[in-house]
Amino acid sequence: MTDDRILSPEPAPGETYDRALRPQTLSEFVGQEQAKGNLKVFIDAARGRGESLDHVLLFGPPGLGKTTLAQIVARELGVGFRATSGPILAKAGDLAAILTNLEPRDVLFID
Repeated sequence: MTDDRILSPEPAPGETYDRALRPQTLSEFVGQEQAKGNLKVFIDAARGRGESLDHVLLFGPPGLGKTTLAQIVARELGVGFRATSGPILAKAGDLAAILTNLEPRDVLFID
C-alpha cells in the first residue's frame, strides 16, 4: 500500500477487497466510539418503540465507512437497506419513486 492512498477510496493496483470482510455490527466497526455509542442508543430506542430511526446525517470524505455504517444500522434494526446517489435525484419524481418502493422503517442512504 502506498502513502498517497491514505484517504483514497480506490484500491491500489493489485489490491482487492472482499465485501464479506466488512463489519456487520456496531461492535465490529472500528473507530468513531462516540458516534457508535450514540447510534446504539438511537437504534435501541427505535427498536424499543417499534418505530423507524430518526434521521441521521453521516458526513466525511469518501472511503471512511459511511455506507458501511448505514448498512450496519439497517442490519441492527432488522430492516431493509436502500442506497442511492444524490446526483441521480435530479427531479422530485426521482426521489418519490424511491420512497414509494421502501418498506416501513427501511433505511434510505443517499450518498
